[in-house]
Amino acid sequence: MLRIAKTENGLVRGLPAADPRITSFKGIPFAAPPVGELRWRAPQPAANWEGIRDCYTFGPIAMQGDITANPDNLYDREWHVDPDIPMSEDCLYLNVWTPAKREDEKLPVFVWIYGGGLASGYTAEMEFDGERLARRGIVVISIAYRVNVFGFMAHPEITAENPDAPANFGHLDQRFGIEWAKRNAAAFGGDPDNITVGGQSMGGYSVAALVASPQCRGLFQKAIIESGYWQFYYTPQHFGYNPLSNAEAQGVRFFEHIGVKSLAEARALDPFELRERAKGWRGMGGTVTDGRFLTDDVNAVIERGDALHIPILLGNTGPEFHDAPVAASKPGMPSFMAPRAETVEDFEANIRKVFGDRADAFMAICSKNGADIDSLMATADLQSTELAAHITAACNKALGNPYRLYYYQFNPFMPGWDNPGAFHSSDLWFFFESLAKCWRPFDGRYYDLARKMCNYWANFIRSGDPNGPDADGTPMPHWNELTPETPYAMHFTEEHVGTDRTGPSEVIRFIVDDHMAKIGKK
Repeated sequence: MLRIAKTENGLVRGLPAADPRITSFKGIPFAAPPVGELRWRAPQPAANWEGIRDCYTFGPIAMQGDITANPDNLYDREWHVDPDIPMSEDCLYLNVWTPAKREDEKLPVFVWIYGGGLASGYTAEMEFDGERLARRGIVVISIAYRVNVFGFMAHPEITAENPDAPANFGHLDQRFGIEWAKRNAAAFGGDPDNITVGGQSMGGYSVAALVASPQCRGLFQKAIIESGYWQFYYTPQHFGYNPLSNAEAQGVRFFEHIGVKSLAEARALDPFELRERAKGWRGMGGTVTDGRFLTDDVNAVIERGDALHIPILLGNTGPEFHDAPVAASKPGMPSFMAPRAETVEDFEANIRKVFGDRADAFMAICSKNGADIDSLMATADLQSTELAAHITAACNKALGNPYRLYYYQFNPFMPGWDNPGAFHSSDLWFFFESLAKCWRPFDGRYYDLARKMCNYWANFIRSGDPNGPDADGTPMPHWNELTPETPYAMHFTEEHVGTDRTGPSEVIRFIVDDHMAKIGKK
C-alpha cells in the first residue's frame, strides 16, 4: 500500500484505514495559516517541511460557533457529536483516502467541499469518511475552507490592499485546494486530469460557484451538486449576487459592530475575540460578485453557457427543510416554495406580478385541484432544485452544450425516534456509504440503498456517467440524462431505486417555458 507520499511541500505518512487496503492521510497543510496579516487575504502557499510528516489526525476546524453536541438538536445528534474538537484560525488542511499501491495508477480523483451555510462545517464530520468511495478505486480528497466572517468578509481597505482578490476568501480556499489536488494527486496514485468536485448544501452551492467562476477553467472535469443549486421564481432571490460595493458597505458596518476603526485593528484581534464580537451580526452576504472570482449571478452564468461545460450530477432530498422537524428553525431556506399569500386575492396578485399576461394560464393550472387558498398554495408549491435542474436542461439544449446532466431525488424515510423524514443532508450517509457510523437503526434496505448510491457516485466520478454494474456484476437501474426529451429524475428510497417516468409537474413545465421566454432562449 502507498503509506508514504511525496507532496510538493514534503513527504507525508498515512495510516491504514479500517480496510487496510486503503490509506488515509489526515491534516495535510495545503496553504499557509491564514492568520495575522493573512487574515482576509487570498490563500498563500504552504511552507515546506523536512523529513516525513505524520498525517494521522484531522487538522483543526475553521473558526465558527461552539460545537455544542446538543442531543435535542437534529444536526448535533446526527453529526456534531464532539464538543471538544480543536478549532483554530489555522485551519487550511486537507485529507486524502487512497487505494493506490503505486503513484502511477492514475485513479480518478474526487474533491469534497462540506456545507454549513458558509458559516460552519468541517471535514472531520463522521459522514464524510472517504473510505468506501476509495474502495471503489477513487482517490478522495476533502478540503477545509474559511467560513463566516473569517472567509466571507469584504471592506474598502481589503479591496484597496488587494484588488485582484477583494472577497470570497472561503471560495478562494476551495479553489486553492483543488489546485493543490491537481498538482499533487499523482503522489497518491490519482489522475490530475480526471478530477470531480462535489459538495452538499452550501458546499454544493460552492461547487456551482466554482463551475461558474472564470478562475476555474481547466481545474476539474466533472461536478456533483447535492442540495446546492436553486432557482427561485415567485419571490426571486439571488445567491452569489452580492455586488462588491454592497459587500464593502456591509464590511464597514461590521467593523463598527465589532468596535474597530481599521483593517489593521481588525486583524490584530485574537480570533476567538473576533468571533465573540461578531456574535449577533447578520449583515454578511456570503458569496460576492467581485468581478474576479465571480462576475455574475451563478444561475445566470450557467444559463448563458459561460460556465464550465462539464458533466454535472445534481439533486435534492425530497423535502429538504419543508415539513421536516428542522423547518421551523430554518425559515426561508432554499427548498420548497410557493407564492406568499394568505388569501386568494393576494395569491393572484402575486402571480400577476410574476407572470404578467400569462398569469391567467398559470392560475388555471393552480385551480385544477381546488380554488381555495390552501389548494392553490399546495399546487403552486415546488422544489427549487428540481426547477433549477429542468431550467438548466432546457438551457443546455438551447445552447447546444455538449455536457451531460443527471438529476436525482432522495426520499427514503429515515428511521429513528424523531421520525424526521428525508431531511436536508440526510443523503450524505448514503453517498459516502458511511451510515454504519450513524446512530439510526438502519436495516438491510438502507445498506442496499447506500451501496447503490455510492456505486452511482463512483461511476460518475470515474467517467461522467453514473451507470454501471452493482457489486455482483448485475446492472443497476439505468439513470437517464436529464433533457427536455427525457425529463426524468432518478429516485432513491429504501424500497426502490429507479427512474420516475412521470417527469416534472405541470407547474414546473409552465415555469420553465416562461423562464426560457424571459431569457430569450425559447
